[in-house]
Amino acid sequence: MKTIASVSAFHRLLSLPQPKHPLVSVINLSESIFIEDEIWKGFTNRFYCIALKREATGKMRYGQQHYDYDKGVLSFTAPHQVHYLDFNSFDCDGKGYLLIFHEDFLLKHPLAQTISGFGFFSYAVNEALHLSEDEENDLVEILHKIDKECQHIDHHTQEIILSQIDLLLNYSNRFYERQFITRKNGNHQLLAKFEQYLNEYFDQEQSAQKGLLTVHQIAEVMNLSPNYLSDLLRIHTGQNTQQHIHEKLISKAKEKLSSTQLSVSEIAYVLGFEHSQSFSTLFKKKTNMAPLEFRAKFKFN
Repeated sequence: MKTIASVSAFHRLLSLPQPKHPLVSVINLSESIFIEDEIWKGFTNRFYCIALKREATGKMRYGQQHYDYDKGVLSFTAPHQVHYLDFNSFDCDGKGYLLIFHEDFLLKHPLAQTISGFGFFSYAVNEALHLSEDEENDLVEILHKIDKECQHIDHHTQEIILSQIDLLLNYSNRFYERQFITRKNGNHQLLAKFEQYLNEYFDQEQSAQKGLLTVHQIAEVMNLSPNYLSDLLRIHTGQNTQQHIHEKLISKAKEKLSSTQLSVSEIAYVLGFEHSQSFSTLFKKKTNMAPLEFRAKFKFN
């Protein structure tokens, strides 16, 4: 698997001159011509990419997801993911921008730690961000500022550019939350599907055979990325996926502790825990009581 290691190398593959800054570039797609190269059949890179397309089209696989640029306006990719680009489908005669910034550009800056919190870098294809005209203009203005600042390489450059990137990401966060809210009907169906799966998993005691339910497992069943599912739940319920799983675990544990005479170890096994101590630790953390202490509140016939 080949790696596009530098911004300069990416510029060459798009028939562009050397970038103004070695670690950051704002690329105008209308000025780009993708060079036919075997690398597009499978590659990784070392930079973040934010694509704002207007009329550009094309298909690309990113990690395990497929992006169709006909359907999304704004999309995000992170370093070290595998990309597969359908070269024949790309038509960049329309308008669009790519902001790329090397992972090394974030070194010693707070954004290096916080950027992973922006879940849209791993969202599924069908959740690309759609923008209003005003929203798009806000982001284009930021891109122009970044492009202009790339001409001034001094000890202020990194801080100024990263502050603009941080602003762009926070705007994108706002727009994603707006998109969640405006898609209420579809989101309600997803929430109902999530609740149904969660209930069936524990009511049918599938955890005894399949193990403890994980965020990745339920996200895969729902054909969503883990980050997108957690953000969706957080926006609509105030809790992420893991919190919902723990809430259901504790609810089922309380039910069994209060209505059966199964031992703590047996209950832990039924709920999918490999070790009863892990179950006891979680139960106490969530209820401020040990399992047997909770059971002592109830009397058995």
